[in-house]
Amino acid sequence: MAGSVTVVAGPSGVGKGTLIRRVLASDTDLWLSVSATTRAPRPGEVDGVDYVFLSAEDFDNLREAGGFLEWAEFAGNCYGTPAAPVTDRISRGVDVILEIDLQGVRQVRANLPAARTVFISPPSIDALGSRLASRGTEDPAAIERRLAAAQDELAAAGEFDCVIVNDDVEVAANQLLAWVHKPANEH
Repeated sequence: MAGSVTVVAGPSGVGKGTLIRRVLASDTDLWLSVSATTRAPRPGEVDGVDYVFLSAEDFDNLREAGGFLEWAEFAGNCYGTPAAPVTDRISRGVDVILEIDLQGVRQVRANLPAARTVFISPPSIDALGSRLASRGTEDPAAIERRLAAAQDELAAAGEFDCVIVNDDVEVAANQLLAWVHKPANEH
């Protein structure tokens, strides 16, 4: 039996990573796809764990060969989901999770129509603003830019198979886990 692909997206700061970590801790048979990037590793990042770090030439060669389920350029660097590790795991019956942005979801849907899509939503835009501010990693102008981008992403939530409001992390993680394990004919 083939595995499934669940694509998780949502605004920055909504808690996608936290929910996915909880789901992976609950079900160690799931596999989280590791994105590739042309940017240099940051201190503490491990190749193959945090990202697959590629040269611009290697990234372009893989892209031209159709080796990505999705890819994008952001701030002068390229990011993408290598297709081979995902399709290999699916063929072996492993359920796969991708964490990508809205543009990537649209590309994955075109390249892998059976993929399930889940949008993680904040309880409100104000709650999202508070979460971003509490991180303490960005100035107010950057937070405003992220909130403006979040408005566009929230407007696209209807494109997804499922929307989970991350108001309570435990409840939202359980909803995501249930969605990952829901039989394909029930979507």
